Amino acid sequence: MSTNDYIKYLTQQFVTYFEVPKSVRKEQRKHKKENRPTFLSQWFGIIPFAISMLLKRK
Repeated sequence: MSTNDYIKYLTQQFVTYFEVPKSVRKEQRKHKKENRPTFLSQWFGIIPFAISMLLKRK
């Protein structure tokens, strides 16, 4: 990717971001934050979940 293409891409992303109303951006951020995976599953995958299920079973 050349520098010119990269600048063009960044400009397009910047413009599309600022064309969206502020209230919609806030709602999108709120929705994204609510649907974020838990810290353990985000960093360590399914292993903590499997261990917790194993411990609950016993």
